[in-house]
Order: sequence, then structure tokens, then C-alpha cells
Amino acid sequence: MATIQGNDRDALADKEQLAAVRVAVDEVDDQIVTLIARRERLIRIAGTLKGDDAEVRAPGRVERVIEHVRSAAQKKDIDPDIVESTYRAMISGFIELELRVHKENS
Repeated sequence: MATIQGNDRDALADKEQLAAVRVAVDEVDDQIVTLIARRERLIRIAGTLKGDDAEVRAPGRVERVIEHVRSAAQKKDIDPDIVESTYRAMISGFIELELRVHKENS
């Protein structure tokens, strides 16, 4: 009967740990998508309530959101730059959606 030697055992343990981490990341991604769906529903509502494109774009509001999420990231000891870049991309996509919704409802 063959036994697993030191380096092989470490490599196997690393592969198993990586597989477990990937499963956990997939679970987090599912949670994030659920929250993005909730955010989208709210953005669609907001798009029907705003008066014009400038109110949709709301650069001051965007910067307040960025300040808020950067602060939240720092409190949770995660990289605020990653959070900011993620949010800027998400906000950009949601502004485009909200502009479409606003146009459809005007």
C-alpha cells in the first residue's frame, strides 16, 4: 500500500484547502449577487422619482456613497481602495440603468 509522502501530502492539503476556499468564495458571490439585485430594485424605484438626468447622475451623492463605503471598509480592516473601485464600477452601471429607467418614465 502506497503512502503519501511529505511534499505530496502538503500539496494535497493545499489543493483541498484551495477547493474549500473556492466554495466559500462562490457562496459569498451568491450573497453579493442577491444584494446587488436588491440594490437594483431600489435604483429602479429611484429612477422613477428623480426629476432629470442631473439628479440621476448626482455626483455629490456618488462621492458621499464612496466616502461612506471607504469608511466602512476601514472599520472592517479591509482595503478601502478595492472597495472604492468596486463601488465606482457598480455605481457607474447603476447610473446607466437609472438613466434608462428615468427616460422610460419621463
